[in-house]
Amino acid sequence: MQTLSAYTGRFAPSPSGPLHDGSLVAAMASYLDAKAHHGRWLLRIEDIDTPRTVTGADKVIMQQLQALGMHWDGEVIYQSQRLNRYQECFDLLNQQGLIYGCSCTRKIITDNAIALGIHKSGQYPYLGTCRQGAKGIPRAWRLIMPEGLFSFEDRWLGRQEQNIQQEIGDIIIKRADKLFAYQFVVVIDDFDQGVTDIVRGQDILDSTLRQQCIGHYLGFSSIRYLHVPLVMDSEGRKLSKQNHANPINLSNALQSLDKAWRILGFNSFHPKNIEAFWSEAVVHWAQRFVKH
Repeated sequence: MQTLSAYTGRFAPSPSGPLHDGSLVAAMASYLDAKAHHGRWLLRIEDIDTPRTVTGADKVIMQQLQALGMHWDGEVIYQSQRLNRYQECFDLLNQQGLIYGCSCTRKIITDNAIALGIHKSGQYPYLGTCRQGAKGIPRAWRLIMPEGLFSFEDRWLGRQEQNIQQEIGDIIIKRADKLFAYQFVVVIDDFDQGVTDIVRGQDILDSTLRQQCIGHYLGFSSIRYLHVPLVMDSEGRKLSKQNHANPINLSNALQSLDKAWRILGFNSFHPKNIEAFWSEAVVHWAQRFVKH
């Protein structure tokens, strides 16, 4: 069992393209939180979803971070190099009887949820159709989620709670294309890297409790969370690579940093250079988010 000790944070982008203003907000928050706690800030490249990986994007991301004055500690970890470790954890959960094969298509899952009227906001919970045996050849592998209401305290948003089984159902941890699911591997990565604090965008907020359940099954200790606001485009959509967000403007790095800083709810100041920006920003962040 791992115990929380000195602060270790991380930034974990997917190499599907260069960082944009939205990802800069998440990177900045995680970097500032680590520095304000006198901790380590790790960089992990989340390339488990190989069809979405763009060749060379990892190097571009690293160059962007360095140009903005964000320097990581230790070596960069790639998920694509850790498949044996993921399989080891998959086998452990399987031996505990927590995994089963599922032959359901997305349409079947959607139709079943609609028929029972238990869907909301585009969420169609999986109803455990194959838990007692797949109706056909398994397409994916699911992990049984526990019953009941679960909660955690988010450092930005306060108490969050969810009945995972009712709202989500048993989750896929190995996909139909034989790739391990993000929800599964990120939990293993964080434990193996000794991460104590996760600072990321609020788009991942809904995934947190199921990730905690995976960690609990594997005997991992709790992690602290802070979910920061998202950056939206002119149409009200989350700024993302899928929506063709523009790369961070590095020709005026201080302007880009100031924009992200203001999205995080702070007032602008006027540093002389990038190094001065980070020095002052860390102080302001610590005043708001570090308990003394």
